[in-house]
Amino acid sequence: MLVTTVAAYISGWYSVHINCGGKEVTVNGTTYEDDTISPAPSTFFQSKTNWALSSTGYFADDDLNIDSYTWLNASSLSVANPELYMSARLSPISLTYYAFCLGNGNYTVKLHFAEIMFSNDKTYSSLGRRLFDVYIQKKLVLKDFNIANEAGGAGKEVIKSFPAAVTRNTVEIRFYWAGKGTTAIPVRGVYGPLISAISVNPDFKPPSTSAETGSKISVGAVVGIVAALVLVILVVIGILWRKCCLRQKSTLERELKGLDLKTGKFTLWQIKAATNNFDVANKIGEGGFGSVYKGILSDGSIIAVKQLSSKSKQGNREFLNEIGMISALQHPHLVKLYGCCVEGDQLLLVYEYMENNNVARALFGNYFVVFEIEGPEESQLKLDWPTRHQILVGIARGLAYLHEESRLKIVHRDIKATNVLLDKDLNPKISDFGLAKLDEDENTHISTRVAGT
Repeated sequence: MLVTTVAAYISGWYSVHINCGGKEVTVNGTTYEDDTISPAPSTFFQSKTNWALSSTGYFADDDLNIDSYTWLNASSLSVANPELYMSARLSPISLTYYAFCLGNGNYTVKLHFAEIMFSNDKTYSSLGRRLFDVYIQKKLVLKDFNIANEAGGAGKEVIKSFPAAVTRNTVEIRFYWAGKGTTAIPVRGVYGPLISAISVNPDFKPPSTSAETGSKISVGAVVGIVAALVLVILVVIGILWRKCCLRQKSTLERELKGLDLKTGKFTLWQIKAATNNFDVANKIGEGGFGSVYKGILSDGSIIAVKQLSSKSKQGNREFLNEIGMISALQHPHLVKLYGCCVEGDQLLLVYEYMENNNVARALFGNYFVVFEIEGPEESQLKLDWPTRHQILVGIARGLAYLHEESRLKIVHRDIKATNVLLDKDLNPKISDFGLAKLDEDENTHISTRVAGT
């Protein structure tokens, strides 16, 4: 709105004249601007001045590889100003013109029509019927408009005038085909809106630019004011964003303190040292939550660091959920959480490192990657049937523990091959508890639907 107002103030536009589908032409001292672009089925075009157009749709069943969105008349016309009606713009469905940067006030919109695709003789080409609707400022002004009927035949002009109140520096003129009329007569694809020219003129006397030059602010001053306002807005946004981040961090830290965690807490410095400052060479996976890195602690322990992205769909709720759930669980077939780190905008989970990645990777190779495997690039494992049986039994034992044996009854809700990790001995361990929920006996309404991918 600010840019539009400033643009209107600087340029002082109070009229628009367009030769729709044709080249620039001057009629009775008024210049109608060129409109010869060839849009695609969905196009937005902005002129060098203060108007634009939007065209939507393609002509179905016209047996043409490339649709034409303009039409040139080849016969003589019985009109007062033929240069305005020798061409027209077409649209299969919707055609919208915008006049912007106008001074606010009351205007008159004139729409120039002439049916130049049909004929007046008794031949096949005279049988076509074109019907469409016209909206100005989003209000219906013409319903089932038939150019030939209104003009008294094809090749004759008809001019429709409408008032338009401009309150936000813009006029919108829309032509819309509602599926009526012929679509294959005289040839396939002849239907939809057709417009020859548009003019928008004020019903008031525009202010004189020459008489008021001394009282107007210079263009440079206006640009400076706009730049200053933009800078102020950016500063305010930055302050609000920082406050939001700090508030989010403090809330998260308070909630972490309220959890009875059975794990340790790591500093960001420790994790950066372990992962060589999150070196890309140590990156071993990517998921909807963010990235996973391999790290080596100062005591030689190998870890996997799950770094939640600031754009993560999991967010703080799943971060806290995973810490709270898995820290309270200890089982041979559940992945072990060593601890977490919350510093600045970093949300980090530290797990035991799983040498053989996950079940999906073991079965299908590099199509599924979560944790790095020491070994060949293809990394698909040759699992015999006893090993597969061992993995399935381990998964079942892990789920049985979650559902029945642990102090907290938990529904994981996102069990899949990529969430079952394998250690160096191919023992399965269930991971990723961000979407898990407590299954309390008294809460029979608890959601057990699958929530992941």
